[in-house]
Amino acid sequence: MILSAHERLIAKRYLLPGKGEGFIFLVAAFSLVAVALGVAVLIVVLSITNGFRAELFDKIVGLNGHAVVQGYGGRLPGWQAIMEDVRKTRGVTEATPLIEQPLMASFTGRVEGVIVRGMQAQDIVNNPSLKGKVLVGSLADLKPESGNVAIGSRLAQGLGAQVGSTISLISPDGQTTPFGSMPRIVSYRVAAIFEIGIYDYDKAFVIMPMEDAQTLLLLGDAVGMIEVKTVDPDNVGPIMAPLVDKVANKAIISDWRSMNASLFEALAVDRVVSFIVVSLITLVAVFNIMSSLIMLVRSKTRDIAIVRTMGASRASIIRIFMTVGVTIGLLGIAGGAVLAALFLFFRQSIVNGVQYLTGSQIWDPSIRFLTELPAKTNPFEVLAVLLLAAGLTFLATLYPAFKAASTDPVQVLRYE
Repeated sequence: MILSAHERLIAKRYLLPGKGEGFIFLVAAFSLVAVALGVAVLIVVLSITNGFRAELFDKIVGLNGHAVVQGYGGRLPGWQAIMEDVRKTRGVTEATPLIEQPLMASFTGRVEGVIVRGMQAQDIVNNPSLKGKVLVGSLADLKPESGNVAIGSRLAQGLGAQVGSTISLISPDGQTTPFGSMPRIVSYRVAAIFEIGIYDYDKAFVIMPMEDAQTLLLLGDAVGMIEVKTVDPDNVGPIMAPLVDKVANKAIISDWRSMNASLFEALAVDRVVSFIVVSLITLVAVFNIMSSLIMLVRSKTRDIAIVRTMGASRASIIRIFMTVGVTIGLLGIAGGAVLAALFLFFRQSIVNGVQYLTGSQIWDPSIRFLTELPAKTNPFEVLAVLLLAAGLTFLATLYPAFKAASTDPVQVLRYE
């Protein structure tokens, strides 16, 4: 919108409060703040939702892969041949054997439900979800027949264990005696404590070399499943489809969508609902801009009439008032973007501060899955939010601007 010199002068004058126009200026200021808050909240909500999905996806897939070929009854005999077929499948980048079994763990009288996870030694060290997440100890100590295990930080707290402690794993599948089946209890030394960042994993996982897991669970040479990673997680179904017939009657194939369907569907629904609800804040702010412009037009009716008699066209009046409204909106949008950036940068400090001041835990990892508030800002979504706010602001200025342009100077000045 190109303005002439006198149009810019008038628009600038109308943006500043004149005599007796304090209330109009206050409404305009509230409109600017409302736009800033609406834009900021919308960006923050979308970024946090994206962060949730990205963090959960990276950590869940990092431990479980994009898909698993799971044997019936938790056993997959002849897994070497199946893994070879998996690796030859087009689109598969990695296939690794895995054992996963729920058991019980005890230490100094405390008992916790755990998930024993057996992995090859090199896979434990190179796993992206475990690399760099060890708080104490070393994953390199997890060697076959070493009797060493790694446990999650929350599990360590629950058991009261630390590196060097000896915990007992209790398996219900033990030896059969004349008095019935006796549980199998094997002791292991804690060699490392890790924190992945997902509460359920940190609370339950016990990681050990695969050979030790096979001995503990009496699996012989069998494994429980084969973890698969592909070139495209979103197309994991078609990639794994050729394997369905090959593993029929031996195993079942599950991908990350089916294993975590309820969680990711809930996130998708929450994302849409949050976007709609928060967008209403921006819409209300836009209506505030409209109302402040309407009041400005009513208060400037005499000025508009004088300007019209001096030769200003209707288009000139429209441009002036649209400039006033759009300027208020753009200032609010810019302020909202800055506010959102500050909140996202200091988000965890803000959460910790609120928890300290209120004395309550508003971010409970046992409910939120993640130990910290995540965020991942998508530049295209931010641009879409800014354009949406700018578009609504532009539309809100149309009615007041055309109303001002329709002012009849003869009718107004007749009674002056």
